Amino acid sequence: MEIEKKILDLYKSVNINTMKKIIPFIDFTRKLNKKPPIPLKEKLCLIPIEDFSSDKVIMLHGVSVGEVLSLDNLIKKIKENFPSHKLVLTTGTLTGQELAHKKYDKLCDYITYFPLDIYEAVDKFLSKINPRVILIAETELWPNFALCAKEKNIPLYIINGRISDKSYPSYLKFRKFFEMILNFYTGIFCQSELDKKRFIDLGARKESVEVMKNLKFEIEKKSSDIDLFSQNSKVLIAASTHKGEDEIVLKAYKKLKSKIKNLKLIIAPRHLTRVDDVYKLTKNYNFKTGFRTKNDNFSLNDIIILDTLGELSKVYSIADVAFIGGSFNKTGGHNPLEATIYSKPAVSGPSIKNFRDIYSLLERDKAAFVVKNEREFYEILEKLLSDDVFYKTITHNCLNSFKSQQGAVDFVINKLGDILNN
Repeated sequence: MEIEKKILDLYKSVNINTMKKIIPFIDFTRKLNKKPPIPLKEKLCLIPIEDFSSDKVIMLHGVSVGEVLSLDNLIKKIKENFPSHKLVLTTGTLTGQELAHKKYDKLCDYITYFPLDIYEAVDKFLSKINPRVILIAETELWPNFALCAKEKNIPLYIINGRISDKSYPSYLKFRKFFEMILNFYTGIFCQSELDKKRFIDLGARKESVEVMKNLKFEIEKKSSDIDLFSQNSKVLIAASTHKGEDEIVLKAYKKLKSKIKNLKLIIAPRHLTRVDDVYKLTKNYNFKTGFRTKNDNFSLNDIIILDTLGELSKVYSIADVAFIGGSFNKTGGHNPLEATIYSKPAVSGPSIKNFRDIYSLLERDKAAFVVKNEREFYEILEKLLSDDVFYKTITHNCLNSFKSQQGAVDFVINKLGDILNN
């Protein structure tokens, strides 16, 4: 372990002035890749940080959009169960920061960036925030942050922890280093038995690792007052579609409808500015198309365009199969769980980077499908909509998969109670 300690000492020696010189080059590379610059002053704690040194603080961290969204119910439960504590939320990315402010400004006492893993910056940050406990969503292993928390006797936990198939072999190559870092953590609460095994394989203490299930499954069904007169029809929904995807859906729908006469389609464009373009596309295929805003229904229409805000999650309840958009382009997909919670099979294109962990679990449970191309897309839709036995099996899998992952919020709340009452 001597070599690993020397590596950590060298890593710890990098200071703020060094990073000021390095980051402009990183930003130049990011600019070439059309990514925003690193918010240097915020992440190096060079601007004033709100002082919570005299308060009781719970700190939560979610690096980007997916993690920030997964904290939704947990944040609400923390405010409900620990009203005397201040809640500080940090993110690592610009999009995560924007979403955090949009969703949690009224729930959190302070929202800011997670510090760059420079010991000076981390020390300043933790001295000001002075949390009684830190919860890091998923797998953010920052050596200086973990070391500094350990030195300040601040309990540090990974929640919703996971180690992907892709990352695991790479981590194993540096097992001794990660063993040292993981032992700075007070506890690791992970999504599955497989993740638990992987953390232990990497050197985490067995007694510190527990399975908590998955925060991303902590969503609730929304009661639906939507009636499109689809009782005698089968309904395919194309949810959160982006430019170029509607054509793929309509092409498949036309072919499917020639075999399944009572098949109807709901298209919910991700951006309402595209509603007119989507309508024109449907007319190119000679479909009768109505609009949700006009209270149109399937008695006179083949397709309904969902041109309203806030109704998509309800509409899944009246569909039979859901295509999740943003997956046949470079968007990275959208959340399939909004369909899965209603036991509706979700089908996605190959671009699923935003929800790769969720799709991995759903595919493992045979509750969702990620297709490579338009041919596979059509084939799985046809099987789901034509083979009743297969369809019932998949819906049953959806129900079981969802149930198997719930309970994560209560787990964390109970653990917090134990931690804060000690």
